[in-house]
Amino acid sequence: MARRYDSRTTIFSPEGRLYQIEYAMEAISHAGIVIGVLSKDGVVLAAEKKVTGKLLDMSGAKGQSYGGSGEKIFLLNSNVIGGVAGITADANSLINYARQAAQRHLYMYNEDIPVELLAQRLCDLKQGYTQYGGLRPFGVSLLYAGYDPHYQFQLYHSDPSGNYSGWKATCIGANNGTATSLLKQDYKEDISVADAIELVLKVMSKTMDSTTLGSEKRAYYLALRFVFRKRGAAQIADRETTVEFATLTLDAEKKPKAKIYNPAEIDALLHKHGLAKKDEEGSVAAPIPSDQTV
Repeated sequence: MARRYDSRTTIFSPEGRLYQIEYAMEAISHAGIVIGVLSKDGVVLAAEKKVTGKLLDMSGAKGQSYGGSGEKIFLLNSNVIGGVAGITADANSLINYARQAAQRHLYMYNEDIPVELLAQRLCDLKQGYTQYGGLRPFGVSLLYAGYDPHYQFQLYHSDPSGNYSGWKATCIGANNGTATSLLKQDYKEDISVADAIELVLKVMSKTMDSTTLGSEKRAYYLALRFVFRKRGAAQIADRETTVEFATLTLDAEKKPKAKIYNPAEIDALLHKHGLAKKDEEGSVAAPIPSDQTV
């Protein structure tokens, strides 16, 4: 029965469902997880990117302040950073649209675009792609972490239907149910940025598919990658995961300051919070220079 109503985004089923939107959301559930936590003095975003091949070059652009060649966390404006989960090509299109919308607002009003207004602009675009024939929904969800002078720090989430909502802590992507449960248990209203970073790292370590602790896996750190090798008796299988991390806080002049962490800083965070993977002998694996092979 569903096949009669899922060929076009403009056809409702007898139950009032748009199947194409549900299929788009299903694509998001298989993407790497993105977690956002709102604190009293900032916002924290962390994302998991699953590397599909060991020959993929992860060094990318040299602009570390913009996340290098990151595909999960982007700087949308000086006061907004975004995390995406879903189809990468769709995400790139929306990211470019968001940046242009933010710059148009800055040009017209000489001020940074409010976070909610930016979310509305993207959601208007996404909603239009569910209403006209010949179009398909964007297969991507976004988290918007930003600062507004009137409403302070904010965290929003939008989905392929064009719906958006504000959150204190939320996540999108694979294993989002488990991550949400952990966030509900440990989130506190007056949490600081430092505590939010610790909470996000804790949730990431428990929800990422490639970070299951066990004596058969040894973890190393390489650039932005956590490379996990599962050593079996008959074969060696490589699984790689990229972790991207960012915060938005205020500087000494009370202006928003977006920071996308570089490899060394991510490594330092892991060691600081005791989350660096230990080898079989119990010692913490030291960072491996990017010019070495693992």
